[in-house]
Amino acid sequence: MKTGGSQNRCFRWRRARPVSIAFAVLVSIVGAWGQTAPRSVRPILERPIQPTAVTADQLQRYMMARIPKLPGRAGWVKKSQDLRRHLLEDVAFHGWPPEWVKALPNFREGEVIETGQNYRLKKLQIEILPDFWTTAILYEPVGASGQPAVAAKLPAILNVNGHDPVGKAAQYKQKRCINFAKRGIVALNLEWVGFGELYLPEDHHDFGAHLDLAGANALGLFYLAMRRGLDYLARLPNVDPNRLGVTGLSGGGWQTIVLGALDERVFAAAEDAGFASLESNILHPVDTDEVEETPSDFLEGQDYTHLVAMRAPRPTLLIHNAEDTCCFRAALVKPYIYDQMKPFFQWLGAEDAFAWHENLDPGTHNYEIDNRQTAYQFFARAFGMNVSSLEIPSGMELKSPDELAVGLPKENLTILGLAKRLAARRGGRPPEPASPSERKGWAIKERLRLKEVVRYKPLFVKNAWRLWNTMNKGLASLDYRFDFSDGLSAAGVWFKATGAVNSPATIVLDDRGKKQAEEVVSDRVNRDDQVLALDLIFNGEMLPQTPDSTDYELLVASLGERPLGMEAAQLLATARWLAETAGTSKVRLETYGIRSQVVALTAAALEPTLFSEVVTRHGMKSLSYLLDAPVLFRSAPELFCLDLYKEFDLDRLVAMASPAAVEQVDLVEPEKK
Repeated sequence: MKTGGSQNRCFRWRRARPVSIAFAVLVSIVGAWGQTAPRSVRPILERPIQPTAVTADQLQRYMMARIPKLPGRAGWVKKSQDLRRHLLEDVAFHGWPPEWVKALPNFREGEVIETGQNYRLKKLQIEILPDFWTTAILYEPVGASGQPAVAAKLPAILNVNGHDPVGKAAQYKQKRCINFAKRGIVALNLEWVGFGELYLPEDHHDFGAHLDLAGANALGLFYLAMRRGLDYLARLPNVDPNRLGVTGLSGGGWQTIVLGALDERVFAAAEDAGFASLESNILHPVDTDEVEETPSDFLEGQDYTHLVAMRAPRPTLLIHNAEDTCCFRAALVKPYIYDQMKPFFQWLGAEDAFAWHENLDPGTHNYEIDNRQTAYQFFARAFGMNVSSLEIPSGMELKSPDELAVGLPKENLTILGLAKRLAARRGGRPPEPASPSERKGWAIKERLRLKEVVRYKPLFVKNAWRLWNTMNKGLASLDYRFDFSDGLSAAGVWFKATGAVNSPATIVLDDRGKKQAEEVVSDRVNRDDQVLALDLIFNGEMLPQTPDSTDYELLVASLGERPLGMEAAQLLATARWLAETAGTSKVRLETYGIRSQVVALTAAALEPTLFSEVVTRHGMKSLSYLLDAPVLFRSAPELFCLDLYKEFDLDRLVAMASPAAVEQVDLVEPEKK
């Protein structure tokens, strides 16, 4: 039997019984109103319901169930061609204007730097898309006369950057290109958007998400950028188009496997610490935390292992580092991307064309001398060249970033600028029909399209676990963990006055998490509502990774899901559960912040008859705010849903939410510049 406070309360009640019965009834009636203040609600909202590790485990299991199986031998060559076409046409170039994708390459050759070391440098500007240029340095072998060697066609290697701020001026990259040139291999040192000369705030790769929002898969930009480098090499008169290679570290390694798999002109590819399989990435999502490396839909039905298989029978080298300080450690990825992939090369009689190298010295994230010499040996063999694999000392020949600077057009586009241009190209959307009968049919069609865009899949609450409760001064609370039919969960706290019966129900969402929702919770309880303060997946305490779970959201979107659709599905399932459990026909929504605003409006547009009213606070007037502010991707990742702004805006979602009333209060505006 418990002792202490509870016994004393019972004792005081027993002693109070002689007090007027009328007074006691009055006290009970006042208490039933559940009057409360924010300060008394907040400790209840702050009580944890689900640990971060549990949410991470649920999401990992959710994603692991979607890992595609490797194809069998039968018909693989045909399947690989179909897969290549699908990844380019349906994924990478999704939403990109065909005339941009098919445009003829445009190059501008500039200053030539004679080195006196059997090679020379040539500065280049390369147009990726209309008004969007990058730069490059060509390392060209020269003969005794100082002119480019043209007696025989030479092999050529595209050297792509990783996420190194100095870009093409990185010392290890310069040394590699110099050594290739001294071996009689033409080398192109390509600048990557966002680094080196393009190291600009609006070229940050996270702005690739804004391309998705505007309706063009971010992968398309990065693929076209690397493809243009290969286009240039393939057109050089002294280059053998049948002996083209590509290599790079980190993000350059990622470019190597993607371009090497999807462009059949790439004969030899040497990747360094650039990718892993889903088995590794799901358990280490920080390894693949870039927008371009985990693009929307890229891993729906295939994995990076399929790209390795598509390399067969062409020469392919995978370099990974024993204790990599960034990502994709050798021991963690080798079973998936190398060991199980060898049969694909064996089937095509090219077992010797597939190689693995684990770097031990320094073993960190690097393309230093051990890895470079491994690459020299690999490319020499692939290209049929009898040259040494030992590095030719070239440290005295390195150039500074200023010496390698090419320069860019004054009005060169950025990734964010490109997203704005794409959004402007979409033009206006057809207006909502005027007549009620036409509006009904219009809403049905729009709702079907919205389901496609957010990849909506209906859920139901499988279990609503009661984890804790309070009952004090006429106010009752229950902590819930909602387990849904897809294996994921949400967390919520239900407040109501102890005497409330069939009172209105409100769900509260807050971008800052439910623990910050004490003001609106207190207000609605004092208005006699039942209130459920709810944290959906990827928000509040339902983050699978703190303080930022964007890495998980990238993976989910790459697997073909949409975080926005997942959150809307959880909200709808919870609202249906609340309406049934609370004894109400409809549920009211109230939100704070732009993320919760869009989730709520999406849910209301999908199932409008479930809601009586939607009130949003500190939301935005239009999705254009995400571009104009601009809103950083990692502050609201679910909003950068592929095609969302191309197909919809908030006013359209509001119209689709009818008959639910929508009120939007205290809208935020972009700062004037």
